[in-house]
Amino acid sequence: MDFNWTAQQQAFRETIRTVLAKHLPEDWEHVAHGPASKEQTAFAKQFCAALAEEGLLVPHWPKAWGGRDADPWEAFILAEEMWMAGEPRGGQYMNVNWIGPTLMLYGTDEQKEKHILPMARGETLWCQGFSEPESGSDLASLRTRANKHGDVYKINGQKIWTSYAGDADTCFCLARTSDGKNGISIFLIPMDTPGITVRDIPSIIGEGDIHEVFFDDVEVNQRWRLGEEGQAWEIVGRALSMERVGIPRFSLASKTLKDAIRLLKQANRFSAGVVEQAAKAHAACEAARWYSYQIIDQRAKNLTTGPEASVGRFSTVICERLVSEFVVEHVPEAISGVHPMLLAHHQRGIVAGIASGAAEIQLNIIATQFLELPREPR
Repeated sequence: MDFNWTAQQQAFRETIRTVLAKHLPEDWEHVAHGPASKEQTAFAKQFCAALAEEGLLVPHWPKAWGGRDADPWEAFILAEEMWMAGEPRGGQYMNVNWIGPTLMLYGTDEQKEKHILPMARGETLWCQGFSEPESGSDLASLRTRANKHGDVYKINGQKIWTSYAGDADTCFCLARTSDGKNGISIFLIPMDTPGITVRDIPSIIGEGDIHEVFFDDVEVNQRWRLGEEGQAWEIVGRALSMERVGIPRFSLASKTLKDAIRLLKQANRFSAGVVEQAAKAHAACEAARWYSYQIIDQRAKNLTTGPEASVGRFSTVICERLVSEFVVEHVPEAISGVHPMLLAHHQRGIVAGIASGAAEIQLNIIATQFLELPREPR
């Protein structure tokens, strides 16, 4: 693996920074940046449209779908720069990273025509209907049912912790069409479909836009089932392997740590014990970065990524937590809102072990599939 960026990659990074400087408001560092904040979600709609015009929303997508066939490294450089800037794409990173590419792989012609090009233009926001009250991230135990009546499925059940559901146009929804692990199917459901009710969940992080979503005899034509009945496990596994290392949250963590250190130095508070804790957090950020780079290198070489994706995801969880702890302990004024970007990272850090798959689920995958540890007999 070559650890140096090519001249082309460095030029691409500079292009992204130029576009960010052009389209982000001057007070960007001082507005609310919490996860799914209303302000950022609203701004993301106009920003993603501008990014699409600049050719920087989906450059890694095929030309037929609005991209230019850029390689995985350019896609990751783009994501790094966006996250360092506070992720102004908002929830549309899901469209860019995994929903669009998943539809390209498994969607029908009709599904692709309806959904992919609006994503490429930055016009649409999706949410994912995965977690449920009694199953969390354990998808095999979900209870939402989709019963087929002729050409129509009637869906009943509940999803929880659904980010962006209040503003989303479409839900990438999992529902059970038969019993067992292989009895789960995927449906692409417009959020204005009769029978869908969305309720806010009060959030301890203030800016969080998380919801409960209820499905009461929601009718979905079989044309909007993604893949075959029971194929969800395969599709979701492919999709999440793209998502878990497609979100370089370590990039924002690293920038947050540098900003916190700068503030401490200005106040003459960067003492010996503080330096040691900062070094540990920095090492964790670098470990997450290089593990993610290893996986992107696999993609660039068309190698299959397995449970390593979960290792990369969990390493990012650790670095976010360590940086958040550092800020809370040594720059507590940031948590009061004096430094909005530091506060935003702290808010994201709170949910670091939930977003993109619970940390406990990642650890189970690492133990059984990566380390191949034996399961303890019951």
